[in-house]
Amino acid sequence: MTDSSKKSLRIGEIYTVEIEKAAHGGHFIARHEGAVIFIRHAIPGEIVEVEITAIEKSFYRAEVRAVVEASPHRVQAPCQYARPGGCGGCDFQHIDYAHQRQIKSEVIAEQFARIAKMEIDVEVEEVSTPLHWRSRFAATTNGQSDLGFKETRSNSVIAISECPVLLPEIDFDTIARESISPNSRIEVALSTQGERTISVAPNRNNRLEKNPPAQIVEGKSALHYEIATNSDTLKFQVSQGSFWQSNINAPATLVNAVRAYADVQEGDHIIDLYGGVGLFAKALVKDIGLTGHIDLVEASTTATRDAQQNFRDHKNVTVHRGDVARLISQFESADVVLLDPPRTGAGQAVLAAIADLAPRSIIYIACDPAALARDTGYLHESGYHLQSIRAFDLFPMTHHIESIALYTADKVS
Repeated sequence: MTDSSKKSLRIGEIYTVEIEKAAHGGHFIARHEGAVIFIRHAIPGEIVEVEITAIEKSFYRAEVRAVVEASPHRVQAPCQYARPGGCGGCDFQHIDYAHQRQIKSEVIAEQFARIAKMEIDVEVEEVSTPLHWRSRFAATTNGQSDLGFKETRSNSVIAISECPVLLPEIDFDTIARESISPNSRIEVALSTQGERTISVAPNRNNRLEKNPPAQIVEGKSALHYEIATNSDTLKFQVSQGSFWQSNINAPATLVNAVRAYADVQEGDHIIDLYGGVGLFAKALVKDIGLTGHIDLVEASTTATRDAQQNFRDHKNVTVHRGDVARLISQFESADVVLLDPPRTGAGQAVLAAIADLAPRSIIYIACDPAALARDTGYLHESGYHLQSIRAFDLFPMTHHIESIALYTADKVS
């Protein structure tokens, strides 16, 4: 901290502050004599004692050590490990569930106001119960082979015996009792058909490394899902290494929302970017009829292999494996473009290429409101404006949010 007008704080010091508002990423903002502090495990409006835990270039990080004046929305966390210095997974368990969603709505609005210079008001819709919703997870063993999750901003593993956000059918207790090598990454998935797969791999040495290949120690290499949507029941093969939404209700919820936004017509050409195993393409393939076509683009070898299997009976779906930024140039036009990019967003170059295809609508599925706000600005520069946005609480008890945004071309007078 170099600004002489701000007080210089030190790690380990305790201060009493009032929490102002929520920030992107699960933190809450307070100030002390001009110094900005990002705090975890707080609620706006509270007065709390905090301990400085880290010094960044323009702000400090801190944890709540005592609540002086509690918010009426503060509750007892349902998980014994959801606390300062505990599991880093569920950072909102101390907040009543309705207020969690309200805070997330405010975070989305703040990101759009700050980054996209737009005023929006969006409700974060409830998708599942706040507990017992998660069907997939990744955990880690420590040096003593205890299974757990990492502490926030740390490589320390918090050993746990239960996790209340997991579906009970995952049977976490039996996994925790398994003999697993120390310092390993464990990935567990449960399908809608009751299949359970467990894979184990060595931990990577740093965040820049790719995860080492995993070995399946229980179950088959591919799981099978049936998703009941508003219009149909869809069936999917999803391999251990392919992405699939972790909330048990998320696939149907997202499919229904995307289908409503897409308003697909018979004969449409749809381009599904970052299309994974084909969740959205499968929901739209009937709507385009035999004269329509879907091009699905996905970088993952495993996911494209699943997509090819999922569309083996659909001659009007072509699966392309490769980088979206490279492959999008091979398309000349589209009626509808879907994109579900990674957390970092699609970026200016990809969005400009999408706009060049002149689709009547663009549907953007996003897991980071800051990236979505930034990319909304890029689309505006390319002649597309935000028509509508919905947000879904796919990750109760955490700060994470999923959004779906619809963009249409600006009208030319």
